[in-house]
Amino acid sequence: MVVLDTPRLYLRPPEERDLEAYVEIHEDPEVLKYLRSTGDAAGRVAGWRTIAMILGHWHLRGYGHWTVVEKTTGDVIGRVGPCCPEGWNAVELGWLIRRSHWRRGFATEAARAAIEFTFAETDVDHLVSRISTNNLRSVRVAEKIGERLDYVDTSNGEQTFVYGIRRAAARPTAPGLVSHVSMPLFKCHTC
Repeated sequence: MVVLDTPRLYLRPPEERDLEAYVEIHEDPEVLKYLRSTGDAAGRVAGWRTIAMILGHWHLRGYGHWTVVEKTTGDVIGRVGPCCPEGWNAVELGWLIRRSHWRRGFATEAARAAIEFTFAETDVDHLVSRISTNNLRSVRVAEKIGERLDYVDTSNGEQTFVYGIRRAAARPTAPGLVSHVSMPLFKCHTC
């Protein structure tokens, strides 16, 4: 797995110690309002399942979500990254930031780093972000990171914006903005 370093954030693999933060973030009603999920998205079991799914996705696909950590505090403030579980028709770039950290540009900063990594280190040529039509904050993030509205999806009975960006359209990042370090996929704390 990979750790990304941006000016204000670390994007690192999820760890067991992230469970409480994941539960807090995923139980916030304002966050849940926009979270597209299959199954229960809240609670300790759902938090554990999310961490396990993310680690498994990295193992199977070679990319996935990172835990987003604010450098100045060391606090876990969310997750971000590309995801494409079996059966999906596109690689989706998703972001989820703790509500207390909204409106500070963290989602934009983390998503830009995720795009840069994905296009530089994988064979993914197109990323999409599925966004609820009433989630204007995420629409603004999508536009800031260079995504454009591809289409409006109505297949699930409700309208969803599908924003996208292609490898050729991704802007190069300023030198030194993001660096990454490879890390072992699993780290055993008891061995």
